[in-house]
Amino acid sequence: MSNSQNYECINYSTSDRIARITLNRPEKRNALSRQLRDEFVSALHVAERDDSVVAILVDGEGPSFCSGYDITPDMSGRVPDGGWVSEKLFDAWTDQFARSCVRDWMTIWDILKPVIAMVHGHCLAGGTELMSMCDIAFVADDAQIGYPPMRGQTTPDVMYFPWKLSMAHAKYLQLTGNVISGKQAAEWGWVAKSFSADVLEEQTLRELRALTSIAPDLLAANKLAINQSYEIMGMRTALNTGPQWHALSSQLRPNAGEFTKISKEKGLKAALDWRDAPFKAEGL
Repeated sequence: MSNSQNYECINYSTSDRIARITLNRPEKRNALSRQLRDEFVSALHVAERDDSVVAILVDGEGPSFCSGYDITPDMSGRVPDGGWVSEKLFDAWTDQFARSCVRDWMTIWDILKPVIAMVHGHCLAGGTELMSMCDIAFVADDAQIGYPPMRGQTTPDVMYFPWKLSMAHAKYLQLTGNVISGKQAAEWGWVAKSFSADVLEEQTLRELRALTSIAPDLLAANKLAINQSYEIMGMRTALNTGPQWHALSSQLRPNAGEFTKISKEKGLKAALDWRDAPFKAEGL
């Protein structure tokens, strides 16, 4: 096993033709900071360039795969110094944060090697965007997967729901923000397979060992052929409308900003209670 890069927010290693990228902020449930995303994208390109790597495995350190984007006050500097593109001309109205999310996760889509997610614990909000853009996802039966911010904040940064689920399930999950189990996600076709948590890694690696016996150039051809079919159907264009709806729902919607206001005045926990309490009261 080798570790070819020095990262702070991820672990990167290679073994048996597999590059493993582990989200490594367990104290934050692997919340997606800007630094973590930059390191993740860098590691994807490192793995793509490594001829000894056939497939890429993505997992999370600690009790959860990923809790979503880091929205804690100390991580509120979403706009880098000088702006994402141009602070004066673009940042305030084009939602460069959401645009950066689409760009980062489309890296998974565009690289030539298959990317496989292994999901345990919580996989929420931005974490589901990462998982859903992976080529294959294996999850624990008891994993908790969903997008609660739909209840009181914005539309998704990456509009993957219509492409990963039936219309009935896509509308149910995006309109309610409800969370479902990994087992149910597999039954609904959101992910490829689910396994009991105690054998998730064993079964995932079993699948990967078989997958990596296929020539990487053939895997690339099959991935590109499938992706091109979805792009002909309009997937890339549809995903690029996500930042527009994210901007409208976060800035121009009459009730926009309530979650942020409560969070600033009373703390993040109070804002989460405001958003989720009615659903918890119904046992959802």
